[in-house]
Amino acid sequence: MNTKKRNFDVLHDGSLTKSVAFTREEREQLGLRGLLPYSVANQDMQVTRVMHGLRRKAYDIERYILLSALQDRNEKLFYKVVIDHIEEVMPLIYTPTVGQACKEFSHIFKRSKGFYITPEDKGEISKILDNWPEKDIRVIVITDGQRILGLGDLGANGMGIPIGKLALYTACAGIKPHQCLPVMLDVGTNNEDILNDVLYLGYPKKRLEGDAYFELVEEFVTTIQKKYPDALIQFEDFLTPNAYALLNKYKERVLCFNDDIQGTASVALAGVYASTRITNTDFKDLKIMFLGAGSAATGIADLMISAFMDAGLTKEEAAKHLWFVDINGLVVSGRDDLMEHNMPYAHDHEQLNFMDSIKSIKPHVLIGATGAPGTFTKAVIEEMAANNERPVVFALSNPTSRAECTAEQAYTWSNGKAIFASGSPFDNVTFNGTEFRPGQGNNAYVFPGIGLGAISCKAKIIPDELFLTAAKTLAQLVKQDDINSGSLYPKLTEIRKLSLEIAIAVADKAFELDLAQIDKPKDLRQFISDYMFDPQY
Repeated sequence: MNTKKRNFDVLHDGSLTKSVAFTREEREQLGLRGLLPYSVANQDMQVTRVMHGLRRKAYDIERYILLSALQDRNEKLFYKVVIDHIEEVMPLIYTPTVGQACKEFSHIFKRSKGFYITPEDKGEISKILDNWPEKDIRVIVITDGQRILGLGDLGANGMGIPIGKLALYTACAGIKPHQCLPVMLDVGTNNEDILNDVLYLGYPKKRLEGDAYFELVEEFVTTIQKKYPDALIQFEDFLTPNAYALLNKYKERVLCFNDDIQGTASVALAGVYASTRITNTDFKDLKIMFLGAGSAATGIADLMISAFMDAGLTKEEAAKHLWFVDINGLVVSGRDDLMEHNMPYAHDHEQLNFMDSIKSIKPHVLIGATGAPGTFTKAVIEEMAANNERPVVFALSNPTSRAECTAEQAYTWSNGKAIFASGSPFDNVTFNGTEFRPGQGNNAYVFPGIGLGAISCKAKIIPDELFLTAAKTLAQLVKQDDINSGSLYPKLTEIRKLSLEIAIAVADKAFELDLAQIDKPKDLRQFISDYMFDPQY
């Protein structure tokens, strides 16, 4: 091991330590004799020990805390555990458990993992960023905590989201841990329960809004471009109006994207592409209805416009295939309560409630992005099944407790006809002797690969073409065995391979669009593979 550190300095450095896996020679070289038990364990044995401890815990939040501590204590072992047991561990380090972890963040806080910016730091963001020890940052995930999953305004407690997302960047796509920077734009919270919590660790004031808010974001973005010119900025869990305002402001001049808008769109589009292999309906003929008209749903529709145009439709024709229902009913042109991002989907049609909209429009695909659990009722699923031989139902709201319906409900209420996907994981369901594996439309299928591809070629920006490329690539990677089991997505156990394929396709497209800032390597696959972090000792 190439390090100047010795003794406990090595053992207590999470990025260096192997703990009891240090060999006899390494123990001699690094001054570790007498500081460790006699036995030398290999990394696989350590993984087994961690999993035994994990499974002994009674609650998922306890498992989250255990894994968080492991990440601090032994970075490589943490990522080996995540990669080797991705289906079991991903729900613990991200959705759905991360939702509870965010709600309790100030109560379970042990050790800082990220960077915090408050209104008091205005004019000094560059100065305080000098305190961050790493200088080669490639991926930044930033949130202001105002719309965490389906849980709302959690203020600085939302830091669990950037931490979790970046752990997935490393585990799923091999972004080097030291090149990741979680950022909390802590501009206060309007959540009175949080403000009244004596243990709350965030900026204890009402939210900064208006010009002052956007000026703080602008200072952050311009500072990042100067200090870390190769860094990708991922905006995460911002309130819809701010999410769109920031994306529209920066997407054509900064290497950035909003995962709730564009990542969700890419993974959902991939699932819809894959569903056509089951329904035998041409993509360009699909009618798609969204319940919910926020940033996630509108982001999906915006990318689907590009997909329909790619299939030969005009932009106007494409929009007619996409319908929205929000809390006030069908989004139609006669309404005066719509936001700007809803206007392209406000069609000439009578005002209807959700159920009557399904009966009138007869969509092939129903996508929920509401944060409101149970909104896909038995009557809704039955109507979808009455109109379609194989109705496609996406219940995308996170965490699991917020899903529009469960997998079991979708299969049962449709008499086994539904093609179901969700945002959070559901167990396999057996109905009338058939076992279904519900696909999870998890953004982790796309955002790590998109990020890896973008930073590998030093892309200038990430336009819609790259998200469309990612969606097509992911859909092509769905195997027939997945389709046969009713799943629209590959198994998570393949996630590193999937991310590599998406990264190659995204980088290749960036070169094609003249967005890359390096010369194209002769072997792009090898070039990207060589970059990827391997947690094996």
